[in-house]
Amino acid sequence: MDKKYLFEESPVRKAVITLAIPTVISQLITVIYNIADTFFIGQLDDPVQVAAATVAMPPFIFLTGIANLFGIGGASLISRDLGGNHPERAKNVSAFAVWGGILTAFLYGMAFMVIRPVLLPLMGTTPETYELTYQYVFYTVTLGAVPTVLSTILAHLVRTEGYAKQASLGLTMGGILNIILDPLMIFGLHMQIQGAALATLLSNCAACIYFLVLMRKNRKNLCIRIHPRDFTLKKQIPREVLVVGLPSFVMTLMSFFSNVTLNQLVAGYSSEAVAGMGIAKKVDMVGFAVAQGMTQGVLALIGYNYAAGNRERMGKTIRIALFYSAGLALAGSVLLYLFAAPLSGIFIDNGETIQYSQRFIRILCLSLPLSSCIMMAVTVFQATGKKLPPLILSLCRKGGLDVPFMLLYHFLGGVYGIAWATPTADVLTALLSAALFFPYWKKLKKTMES
Repeated sequence: MDKKYLFEESPVRKAVITLAIPTVISQLITVIYNIADTFFIGQLDDPVQVAAATVAMPPFIFLTGIANLFGIGGASLISRDLGGNHPERAKNVSAFAVWGGILTAFLYGMAFMVIRPVLLPLMGTTPETYELTYQYVFYTVTLGAVPTVLSTILAHLVRTEGYAKQASLGLTMGGILNIILDPLMIFGLHMQIQGAALATLLSNCAACIYFLVLMRKNRKNLCIRIHPRDFTLKKQIPREVLVVGLPSFVMTLMSFFSNVTLNQLVAGYSSEAVAGMGIAKKVDMVGFAVAQGMTQGVLALIGYNYAAGNRERMGKTIRIALFYSAGLALAGSVLLYLFAAPLSGIFIDNGETIQYSQRFIRILCLSLPLSSCIMMAVTVFQATGKKLPPLILSLCRKGGLDVPFMLLYHFLGGVYGIAWATPTADVLTALLSAALFFPYWKKLKKTMES
């Protein structure tokens, strides 16, 4: 479909579906291949290895924050530049996003390697999980930081120019490759948890190669560039990219601290409890991925029409995307609650771990519809270049509100009380997002009428 027609003239519902569905699929595939690690490691029927993979996830997820800092920030600015007819600046933005992300990812990977003896125990490792956790993060973080971040940034940038299907295909290909390599590495080569980590590294490298080839083949139709000569620190590009991308980065950073706190508290019970929480968090990520995919998919459409002055089309995009996102999240919440027990049993044949997991899933899934509304509010603010509101919401949802409630509920309700901190934080953040969004929406509506 012609890019200009898609963003400016096609029926809004069709444009939302065209951009959002491939993004949702790619997000789901990304979650599925993260789940695949836990699934195949779980087939070893060793709760200690599942617990080690759970503790190792926060530093790996932090890479998503780096990718979103440059990827979402760059995508938002590029969409506004294209809507405002500034293609040359869009080239400079894309080059800054790519090279800034590469450098930051490399430095993070090296820093983690140096401070791991101090950091891993703080993350919740025990003497029996320390070495296994280190083996996992060596491949996924120390060696895998750059390809993991780069593939995600390129997906964001390609999607901004209307290539949502191609972006989805690249991430999907990486996910499928990971799923294929996991059993080969874990069981075929007898590498166990190291095999899962190596499979993740290789799949992200393959996704990077795909995007680089895609961009070269379509270079005449794409404004985005990655050549160093297009890199610049001028035109206020670094400030615009980093400030707009900061809320997504902060959200991941706070999620990092939230998960570390969660792991430390749960680790005080048993490896089975940590493994059960790890399985529950992975399953809950499926529902969250749908909401995230819907919002990231329409970010470019919202930003483009905002910059082009077509506020009526922008408003319709927001309403339709929110309806689909909240509806799918509600359906996912119901399904996860009903099938928590059989889903837990898929991952591991350990009765105690399954008992923990199904209880955790039923608690965590309750707030999925609220998460979709929060994500849409954050996306609208980011797409229109607002800085402070999405940052406030990002600080509150993870780390800001849930950590104090974890400590309180842990004291009041034990191990299962800890899990109730997430729904509590989501309810409060949803109320705050409504308080921030509706006055801003009222202001935009006045602009539409005038």
